[in-house]
Amino acid sequence: MQTEPRAVSVGILKGGFAKTTTALNLARELAHRNERALVVDLDDNGHMTLNLGFDEEYNSTDGDGGNHAEAVLLEGEDPRQYVVEVAEGLDLFPAHEDLEGVQSALKEATMGTTRLKRDLVDPLLGEEYDYVVIDCPANRGKLNDNAMYATGNLIIPLRPENGYETGLSNTLDRLVEEAREYFELDILAVVPSDLRKRIDQSTRDRKLLREITTRDAIDHLVPNFAYLSKEDWAAIDDGSYDGDLPGIRYRASIDDAHQSGVPLRDYDPECDQLAAYDELAQIVERGEVVR
Repeated sequence: MQTEPRAVSVGILKGGFAKTTTALNLARELAHRNERALVVDLDDNGHMTLNLGFDEEYNSTDGDGGNHAEAVLLEGEDPRQYVVEVAEGLDLFPAHEDLEGVQSALKEATMGTTRLKRDLVDPLLGEEYDYVVIDCPANRGKLNDNAMYATGNLIIPLRPENGYETGLSNTLDRLVEEAREYFELDILAVVPSDLRKRIDQSTRDRKLLREITTRDAIDHLVPNFAYLSKEDWAAIDDGSYDGDLPGIRYRASIDDAHQSGVPLRDYDPECDQLAAYDELAQIVERGEVVR
């Protein structure tokens, strides 16, 4: 398969929807399948950076390195000097505790929406890294604008929790459609994660899967590991379905890897859900879902 370097954002305008877990494990699989990948923590809460153990980078002050996000996005410094190693082939550009201040400054900066692309993604993508994955903030603003513009690609993670419909609709209407008025932005995949309930009964898992696999504008964006056809749904309802349970399923090792501060592959290389993250990496490589 012929591939080319690509950057992708992982984002949804809703917190607690597996965004950071998806971004980290996607980046790890891209690194595993290719040479090198970079994950960028652009979320001001810094969950990825802190969970991976880079507290010093997150809390750095003028005396010990300063605000590296400010240095790169506002002052044009070389991002390479602030990158840290996560695992074999995978590096991280960490978040900083004052990303909110960087976002405010970007509003006043000349070409403030283009800084991440100009000063980080373009210099590193294809030169240092085959793929760049950006963990976006869960709110609108200049950081999200920078991520969308820098990558031109978006993966939307979902969980079967209250509010997923609002999070999905807001992301499509207030983020994607508004961005498309100014630049090209493709949705590569809509990814349901942390599923653990039956789908032959009235559960949130079933409701979420029905929503995304039967909605015309979205169904083609659902990865094969989560997709259910009309025939599948008919079989589920008459009790004859014998396929795998769809979506990224809950596994204790996913949570344990998170708590241990490492990607899933480095915590439990035998976890069956790595196959889903592998397919997600292939979607990024190809630039689309292929049935």
